[in-house]
Amino acid sequence: MNKKQLFENIKRKKSFLCVGLDTDIKKIPEHLKSADDPIFAFNQAIIDATADLCVAYKPNLAFYESLGVMGWTAFEKTVSYLRENYPDQFIIADAKRGDIGNTSELYARSFFCHLDLDAVTVAPYMGEDSVKPFLGYPDKWVILLGLTSNKGSHDFQLTTDANGERLFEKVMRVAQTWATDEQLMFVVGATQGKLFEDVRRIAPNNFLLVPGVGAQGGSLEEVATYGMNSECGLLVNSSRKIIYAAADETFAQAAREEALKVQYEMEHLLHKKGLL
Repeated sequence: MNKKQLFENIKRKKSFLCVGLDTDIKKIPEHLKSADDPIFAFNQAIIDATADLCVAYKPNLAFYESLGVMGWTAFEKTVSYLRENYPDQFIIADAKRGDIGNTSELYARSFFCHLDLDAVTVAPYMGEDSVKPFLGYPDKWVILLGLTSNKGSHDFQLTTDANGERLFEKVMRVAQTWATDEQLMFVVGATQGKLFEDVRRIAPNNFLLVPGVGAQGGSLEEVATYGMNSECGLLVNSSRKIIYAAADETFAQAAREEALKVQYEMEHLLHKKGLL
């Protein structure tokens, strides 16, 4: 899915919602735990309930890898289910990979060839040669960690060099010499508020993956005010608030109701920006 197709999907669905499939076996409804594959059963129900309200899904690999083979199988089944039943969905592996040489090449092969995902999150700390292997797939996306939503982001990302440039600014500036905005996105946390203005000065045209709305307390309106561009340029992720909206047999319907609230607000913000 290219940038134009992603924006067209946003306009058609009147939504820039990404649903995070952070599926924890300890948190799914009790009645699902007797299923042959409880993680997949949960994901399938969530997807069927929310697919018309969002444009992307983002499974976080830690939730699947923690279960070994069973978790990885559920992850692969989830991706296949999306591809077969909802081909308009943009699928992101939230894996935060990043290593040098053959290691990154094999990570890229895993996510882009074997799994045929649209995008993967990548940590930039090791520099260009750790990111370039992921950029060797011209129809796929690299989502580079930029300014994250966690409290510890201030430990390094806001530190400045002798010229007053903050580390996150340098990452975004230099990374744009490696790829265009047709292949490169950045992670920017919703909790960063007005700093989205600084992000947009450096990366005006790149799509941003924005976690931190919902359970982490980020403001969707603030993100849109400071971060939205003429092509929307935002994929705003919500995980726990949607997928764990209820813990009984009504969990899928409760997830839909929460997603609908977010989609309704997004529709208003897109209208306000003149994009609908």
